[in-house]
Amino acid sequence: MKDFSKILVANRGEIAVRIIRSARALGYRTVAVYSEADAGAPHVSLADEAVLIGPAPVASSYLDPERLLKAATATGADAVHPGYGFLSENANFARACAEAGLAFIGPSADAIHLMGNKAEAKRRMIEAGVPCVPGYEGKDQADAAFVAAADKIEFPVMVKAAAGGGGRGMRLVEKKDQLVAALASARSEALNAFGSDELILEKAVQQPRHVEIQVFGDAHGNVIHLGERDCSVQRRHQKVVEEAPCPVMTPELRERMGAAAVEAARSIGYEGAGTVEFLLDSRGAFYFLEMNTRLQVEHPVTELITGLDLVALQLRVARGEPLPLGQKDVTLTGHAIEVRLYAEDPSNNFLPASGRVDVWQPATGDGIRIDHGLREGQEISPFYDPMIAKVIAWGHDRDEARRRLIRALEETAIFGPVTNKDFLVAILAHPRFAAGEATTTFLPENFDEAAPKKVRPSRAQAAIAAVLQFRSARDRLAAGAVALTPQLRDWASAGHLVSRFSYMLDEETPADFRVSALGRETYRVEGKIDTHTIEMLNDQQGVARVLIDNVQKTVRFFAADNGRLHLAVDGRNFLFDNLLLKAAGADEAASSGSVLAPMHGKILRLHVAVGHVVNEGQPLVVLEAMKMEHEINATVNGKVTAVNVAEGDQVPANTLIIEIEKAASGA
Repeated sequence: MKDFSKILVANRGEIAVRIIRSARALGYRTVAVYSEADAGAPHVSLADEAVLIGPAPVASSYLDPERLLKAATATGADAVHPGYGFLSENANFARACAEAGLAFIGPSADAIHLMGNKAEAKRRMIEAGVPCVPGYEGKDQADAAFVAAADKIEFPVMVKAAAGGGGRGMRLVEKKDQLVAALASARSEALNAFGSDELILEKAVQQPRHVEIQVFGDAHGNVIHLGERDCSVQRRHQKVVEEAPCPVMTPELRERMGAAAVEAARSIGYEGAGTVEFLLDSRGAFYFLEMNTRLQVEHPVTELITGLDLVALQLRVARGEPLPLGQKDVTLTGHAIEVRLYAEDPSNNFLPASGRVDVWQPATGDGIRIDHGLREGQEISPFYDPMIAKVIAWGHDRDEARRRLIRALEETAIFGPVTNKDFLVAILAHPRFAAGEATTTFLPENFDEAAPKKVRPSRAQAAIAAVLQFRSARDRLAAGAVALTPQLRDWASAGHLVSRFSYMLDEETPADFRVSALGRETYRVEGKIDTHTIEMLNDQQGVARVLIDNVQKTVRFFAADNGRLHLAVDGRNFLFDNLLLKAAGADEAASSGSVLAPMHGKILRLHVAVGHVVNEGQPLVVLEAMKMEHEINATVNGKVTAVNVAEGDQVPANTLIIEIEKAASGA
């Protein structure tokens, strides 16, 4: 028995909160670690103790094994839970923990090393008889070796980083003449993300489902599976929606896939939680993809349909206890679906967002679970992955779970950085998803990934925003008054005061609204083509009940001092900028040819120099932020007159990085 009593959680955000809660429920003391950027994060205060491990960049904090081990020593922790991401699949870290006398809550370093390299893992699975996709996982990494292998297995092929995941270092290659460029791009991204540029090649399975099997092993030779999860809805090879069970699963197919996954784990003496990932084609054939030697982001859907606490099981196995159940004891009840809530802008090529969370009100209700590490006032940092929460719903059947999840997203209010919340609702409401027909090609086939259509507010919704901004400005002025009777707040000796608000409701013409108070918390909002009467029935701490045109609605809002209002209404989140107060900013800069950094990040590559002539849309810079590479393109035609950064520079958001002299119209 490997006894331990205090667990250091070597992670951050929602997964750190998740682990700490289960550990505390089982009587363990916990230690959180945090970077300077996370000093006020919820996981820090939730733990019994917390240790500052360095500045914001991950290489100097969460990815530094020495700092983590020192934190364990300083607090007397005798176990480490790595969560997922960061060092969770780093064999050297697992080995260092063992050498320091710490229980590593995960598989052995040897198992992590073996399965962490896609090439070696695939070779081992072929030996174990697990079905694998035809491909190339050889030691020869020359371009010529990949070209020869691709010719043999035939296009299309998938280039993948051998070490790592999350869609980084992965490229789909449709034709032979695209392969060499894809290899170079994948190597660069893989080396930057994982410290290794080793690649493998696989035959691209057309329109498959991504189905993974949750496995658990213990030190006594027991290995079981807990059913499957369908993770087919992906964007750029990163999962967006996960569900359990798989919509097309049959008992016979589950038995075969489960047996293959158990054999994969058993063949390497696997202990703890792991996930064996497969591609499932339309004929029911499945192929080994990779094994994740850790807890998965999407583990809650398995917990909801099995009734098991996977973190608690991890702790049992790490102590040397046998699994408390066998395969025949595993039952699957109902259906669960999870979506990943990201701080990103779907209407701007899914650009990651950062900034202060002004309002965070997660939904509640039957069958709803929201895993997060957020609090109001917290800064979403540009240094880490943009996933900020997971919204999960359980139902007696798939459609009940789907409906509950849509409502939970609609009723979750987050104001501050832009999120993908509306995009997630659109996915769940799509007829093909509702019918259970989504494959890995679902998003590119059904959504314009480059610029999903942005939902615009209606004029009635804008009228509500105008009233809320009117009242917010009124209340700020009243707060500075020496004395003011509440009944006189909307009264003026000269008659009804009229305030003007202007919003861009479409991409062409601003819409003007004139707000006047009629008394008794009632307002008239006059627009160019319509007039609305709005009564405030209740207004408390950012939640209001309004009566507009004889229909009552509950809205959530946050009014900033700069003329901005965040509004959640009718299941949507909108940001209203009063154009009469908006200062000139990035839009004006872009139209003039000035290129600003859209977020804090590192300059990876410069494609232009002073004197280069560029066209609108031409790539200028590759910026690394939130673990992803982002291309910044020219917004005008013209000549580059200044390059204010160099490769390797760290730049804050809105830094002027390149200046372009705009070409004369018609030139």
